[in-house]
Amino acid sequence: MPSVILTSTFKVEFFELSENEQKQARKAIRLLSENPKYSSLRMHRVQGTDYWEIYVNKDIRIIFEQNSDMFVLHLIGHHDILKKY
Repeated sequence: MPSVILTSTFKVEFFELSENEQKQARKAIRLLSENPKYSSLRMHRVQGTDYWEIYVNKDIRIIFEQNSDMFVLHLIGHHDILKKY
């Protein structure tokens, strides 16, 4: 099972989410570590970058790097979070 590392930026953004969004994010992170190909995550590479994206819900995204058996979670937030890259 891959390990998941949360960056300090990710942690700050995570706690800015509502309680319900945090609960959904925890589930998405668990699913990512258990089965990255789980269909509801809709995992795909962020076009033109080395980063990947998964869906927490229709609006919230997680941006991360994938290194062999490790996921480094960098950002979490609303779908326009991609504008940071």
